[in-house]
Amino acid sequence: MNNSSISDTELVRQYISGSENALEEIIARHKDRIYGYIKMMVKSHDLAEDVFQDTFIKAIKTLKAGNYNEEGKFLPWIMRIAHNLIIDHFRRVKRMPTYSGTDDFDIFDVIKSEDQNIDEKLFWDQVHVDVKKLIDYLPDEQREVLEMRIYQDLSFKEISELTNVSINTALGRMRYALINLRKIIKENNLVMSAQ
Repeated sequence: MNNSSISDTELVRQYISGSENALEEIIARHKDRIYGYIKMMVKSHDLAEDVFQDTFIKAIKTLKAGNYNEEGKFLPWIMRIAHNLIIDHFRRVKRMPTYSGTDDFDIFDVIKSEDQNIDEKLFWDQVHVDVKKLIDYLPDEQREVLEMRIYQDLSFKEISELTNVSINTALGRMRYALINLRKIIKENNLVMSAQ
């Protein structure tokens, strides 16, 4: 049986029954998404590596202790572990994460064209810098949802599970984030298009 057709639930069951290969498969299946989320939040490769390892250590301990009961929801469960470890880290260092001055959030990489001329490239680079600065002015809850949705490509269901709010609350935060960005752009007379 091809491992890609085995559900997370079955892999967890196999691991609990003693199959180390099942654990390797489930880690391989989700490592990019989990690591990407952690890196987005902590802004440091070394710290992201540490939190990533701690996430799986905690997950393994929970599984081995027989305390896993998130039937069919392995990814949201392990993402919640990662999220909680990130919060614990920032509480320990007595500060919350900020997103200024980072190259991790690149919304315009998604829409950039390979054949841009130098003027277009300079324009989009400046817009990119401006938008990253504007995002920092959003309230923390709105900024968090916007970054999870746009930069991490998480669904609103996943965002709601990670932030412990309803899907409607997550949707509302995203809506207000976009409204507030538009308001900031308008108030500052910023031009965000090449036309």
